[in-house]
Amino acid sequence: MDFKTLVVGTAGLSAVAADALVVVVVGQQVPGTLEAPLADLLGAAIKRADFAFKPQQTLLLHDAVGVKAARLLFVAGGDGSAKSWRKAVTAAVASLKSGGTQRMVLAWVGETGDQSGASLGPAHAQALVMAAEEAVYVYRATKPSAPAAPALKTLLLACTQAQSTSLGAALLQGKAIAAGTALARECANLPANVCTPTYLADEARKLGKQPGLKVEVLERKDCEKLGMGSFLAVAQGSDEPLKFIVMKWLGGNKADAPVVLVGKGITFDTGGISLKSAPEMDEMKFDMGGAASVLGTMATVSQLKLKLNVVGIVAACENMPSGRAVKPGDVVTSMSGQTIEILNTDAEGRLILCDALTYAERFKPAVVVDIATLTGACVVALGHHRSGLFSNDDALAAALLAAGEATADPAWRMPLDEEYDEALKSNFADMGNVGGRAGGAITAAKFLHRFTARQQWAHLDIAGTGWKSGLAKGSTGRPVPLLTRFLIDRAG
Repeated sequence: MDFKTLVVGTAGLSAVAADALVVVVVGQQVPGTLEAPLADLLGAAIKRADFAFKPQQTLLLHDAVGVKAARLLFVAGGDGSAKSWRKAVTAAVASLKSGGTQRMVLAWVGETGDQSGASLGPAHAQALVMAAEEAVYVYRATKPSAPAAPALKTLLLACTQAQSTSLGAALLQGKAIAAGTALARECANLPANVCTPTYLADEARKLGKQPGLKVEVLERKDCEKLGMGSFLAVAQGSDEPLKFIVMKWLGGNKADAPVVLVGKGITFDTGGISLKSAPEMDEMKFDMGGAASVLGTMATVSQLKLKLNVVGIVAACENMPSGRAVKPGDVVTSMSGQTIEILNTDAEGRLILCDALTYAERFKPAVVVDIATLTGACVVALGHHRSGLFSNDDALAAALLAAGEATADPAWRMPLDEEYDEALKSNFADMGNVGGRAGGAITAAKFLHRFTARQQWAHLDIAGTGWKSGLAKGSTGRPVPLLTRFLIDRAG
């Protein structure tokens, strides 16, 4: 889809030529600045009780008198925040995507009526792109019967001449973020017999064809030489070969320490010998959502050519039960030299991440962020709106939280008190891989914390946000928006 700004002349919105004109009305009344044809139509609809200022409520009119656009859609825009605007855009595209609309113009009108001072800005432009791309996404890779792509090809953001440059730049940035999110979403939506560790490695190699992005894929023998006993233990039960993927974007100064992103890439999780129950096990193809988000973020970083050094690491394998599979009670030696008693083979994500975090040390990183669909306990704690954030550094945590709020990809910081570490004690190894049920997301993070003592580190548990279940089943592509905003802000 093409996204551009449209400077509206003195004739106003009613004279704009488009298949559809979408007017997002901010506030709780007909704006005094809204020109007569539009204000009259909106006022009449309100009198007829056909429209009210309830967020995302829509009113569609065809061939409206005095309006050049073939379709006129009013949408209640709430308080005017970027979050409300995104929801309004989603409602608008959903209302019009199944018709013949190819060229759509969106306009902000009205005032918030409070002290927030909300107005159309770059955050709204980025939200427009993200909302529109998500609204028209349809999975097609293995579904020939999927509906045809919408006719919608061009979205224009109405603005003043003074706003055009900054909003245009934000649209381009939003397009790159949306492309990275789409890549993550598509990889995660693929069935596990297609999206194997080898598939992820091949996707990384495709990204490596872009100028400035270098990709290396380590095989089993390489991991054995490095002493990745924990990662190898998880992978040994599967016939699919493991892949350890390293992507490097060196856009900053050579001496600058990189940001390292580490993604959990379990392309299918049966639970291993600690076998999961059958209901909803199909959704365990999404257990590589962290890996997908790293791929998507690295794609965005290279497209934006960020002046920052970024390393993306993906540990990819399957967790399967077989005669070779690791068993409860087995003890393995991680790359760090610490031993782990595997009490539950379904707590495998942390076992592959710990070796990846140790490997990350060789880059002498400025910060490390790992991303994983790690625990059901995080879903119980936070539901499906906010990702769980754990960090040993307050400034890093604050930056990630701010990036999440700015992109409608929010997280919530969780504790890392030392008392939680007690649950990981083992009589037979340096640690167990699980504690009790209580505080399960925290004890999982504390496990990873043991492998990040020399790093500024954060952990994002996206078990509740990486995908949706039910009728809307599918990957969300999160937290690509959060991660890319974090990196954009860091690059300055």
